[in-house]
Amino acid sequence: MKLENILLPVGILAVVAIAFFAYSATAAPLPEGFPPPTPEGQIEVKQYPAYRSATVRYSGELSMAANRAFDPLYRHISSNNISMTAPVETRYPVSTLEASEIGAPNERGEALVSFLYRSTDIYPSEIAQNIQVEDIASMTVISLGLKGSYDYSSYQKNIERLREWLAQHPEWTVVGSPRRFFYDAPYVPEPAKRSEIQIPIRRVDG
Repeated sequence: MKLENILLPVGILAVVAIAFFAYSATAAPLPEGFPPPTPEGQIEVKQYPAYRSATVRYSGELSMAANRAFDPLYRHISSNNISMTAPVETRYPVSTLEASEIGAPNERGEALVSFLYRSTDIYPSEIAQNIQVEDIASMTVISLGLKGSYDYSSYQKNIERLREWLAQHPEWTVVGSPRRFFYDAPYVPEPAKRSEIQIPIRRVDG
């Protein structure tokens, strides 16, 4: 049998496998009870139910947090036969809300990167030392919907819009670390990639 006759079916199978993975990543469901992504350019107050997540704690350049944490998180869900959901969550230090920190080159700090379980009923049978399983309480957030680059500079640029919104709405106060939700797989064209930047808030009494 000629080599090209062997390689052709193998190539077709590889393409099919890639297409299946792409479809699966695109079709990844939201965790139970999660609202849909905020549309591009809109700012809205949203309610989130309690959820469970697998989390990696990262220290270093914040621009590298999601990339460095992805492999151990993927190994965790794979070894436990846990389905992938969207979004992937990265929580940044509260200091990134401060005007003096915005736009700082090579900004460093500690970030928490999480894969969210589909349900709070899911609990893994195996947990590596670098993975923490967290139960996150329900929360209210102010959210900005985005499309485009997932790089950290876009977070630095757009967190300012939420700071401005908070300054204009003193009836709300910040109660937690800002976070970014990443909804789409790496193969998705950059202009089509959806994300949100969110800040946990609560209404000021009185």
